[in-house]
Amino acid sequence: MSITVSIDLGYAFDVKASAKAVFDVLADVPVSASHFPHVDQLVDMGDGAYRWEMKKIGLPHINLQTIYASRYVANKARKTIVWTPVEGVGNALVSGDWKIVDKKTFTHVELQISGELSIPLPSLLEAVIAPAVESEFEKLVEQYIHNLIECFGGEVSA
Repeated sequence: MSITVSIDLGYAFDVKASAKAVFDVLADVPVSASHFPHVDQLVDMGDGAYRWEMKKIGLPHINLQTIYASRYVANKARKTIVWTPVEGVGNALVSGDWKIVDKKTFTHVELQISGELSIPLPSLLEAVIAPAVESEFEKLVEQYIHNLIECFGGEVSA
């Protein structure tokens, strides 16, 4: 038995760095991943695919580790980075994209992430576990964005 938790997140923010600088960081998966919290290991699988192995989290008697692989395609002309799941690797499927818009005096950045995580627990626990996993993932992504904003010299004030 297992629980499947679906996640769908979207964020937009403006940073002081140039669009080129933002693209260069986000298109370089190991550099971008270095800003994501709780990554235990990032493995280059070749052909633009990377396996993410997150640090184990858990409670007594329950340890969870998220492992997944995605294939990344960066399009410099369109200033996009798109990733799609690599089937059969780990316990999650994660897809998403970055969109980078040059606003001349600042850079607008949009992030979309969708994922499905399979957790080997009885479905009886789904009502408790699913919201906790969603919340934890959202916190990690928000910390990731905060770390990137710092890397890009800060957020532009409205």
